[in-house]
Amino acid sequence: MRRLLNTLYLTMDQVYVSCKGETLLVRAEGVKEIQVPIINLESVVIFGYQGMSPEAMSLCVENNVALIFLTPAGKFKARVTGETTGNIHLRRTQYRWCDQAEQSLRLAKRFIYAKIVNARVSVKRTLRDYGERVDVQQCERVVSLLSRQLREVEQSQTLDELRGVEGLAARHYFSALSEQIMADRADFPFMGRVRRPPRDRVNALLSFLYTLLASDVTSALETVGLDPQAGYLHRDRPGRNGLALDLMEEFRVYLVDRCVLTLINRKQVVRDDFIEKESGAFVLTDDARKVVLTEWQKRKKEEIRHPFFDEKIAIGLLPYAQAMLLARHMRGDLDDYPPFFWK
Repeated sequence: MRRLLNTLYLTMDQVYVSCKGETLLVRAEGVKEIQVPIINLESVVIFGYQGMSPEAMSLCVENNVALIFLTPAGKFKARVTGETTGNIHLRRTQYRWCDQAEQSLRLAKRFIYAKIVNARVSVKRTLRDYGERVDVQQCERVVSLLSRQLREVEQSQTLDELRGVEGLAARHYFSALSEQIMADRADFPFMGRVRRPPRDRVNALLSFLYTLLASDVTSALETVGLDPQAGYLHRDRPGRNGLALDLMEEFRVYLVDRCVLTLINRKQVVRDDFIEKESGAFVLTDDARKVVLTEWQKRKKEEIRHPFFDEKIAIGLLPYAQAMLLARHMRGDLDDYPPFFWK
């Protein structure tokens, strides 16, 4: 399980990856060569890809180490993995449930219910910790609205109805996100979630880290033998990992949003760490991206007591733990799927 924490992030502009025996060699201009044993890795994420030797790529594929290529801004470009593995009976169940409206709705409700619960917890924690510095009335209103959305999740009769509830809940939650920013609010205005392209610094951070989270969840699903593309809420679309998007709903607030707030509130990122493009999009500078990645890795190494297993695990292993529980449910070992609730 520990291997899921071991992701190698390569952010230098001029990077070339080769190998020697069972070790990856990373060379970059003006930087000392990095040597990483392949056995220590689960995935390699490369920003602004410059080159990789066929031998290094083969070494990764043979050891089931995923290669993820992103643009310097963090936009997904490609993913290279080895031979698909896993229990064929497990995947047959996954695909069969995708074709059953009742099963798809039931699992989709689990993902979205957990997402809204965790969003409500985040706002309530802000009220508890910073009640004297926030708009209490606004935050309490959002908590109340999210509680109402939870009831509407349970009452949803179709996937389209559930998507409508989720979209409304997301708008309510994000309307209070700016209240959770305690430092440099003038430099980090946030009027709502904007994806393509991110139109402010907060959205740029959210999009960047959501991309990394999606990669981690995809790896976790593949590890337990599930197909990341066959989702229940996020239906089939070429090039989209629907099940990974489904499962990551549980972790968006706890893993990404709280990390973004930490980076801003601790002033680990500031106004000048972003570049505004002519299109209006905001992207991180190279140096700021390294700061964000360092904080992301630190966050993943922290420990939490898993609510279902009732034992401590590294936060970075949450996607794996939930993917394993989902696989167990599909095999019939669990009567239902227990989503992740932040306590």
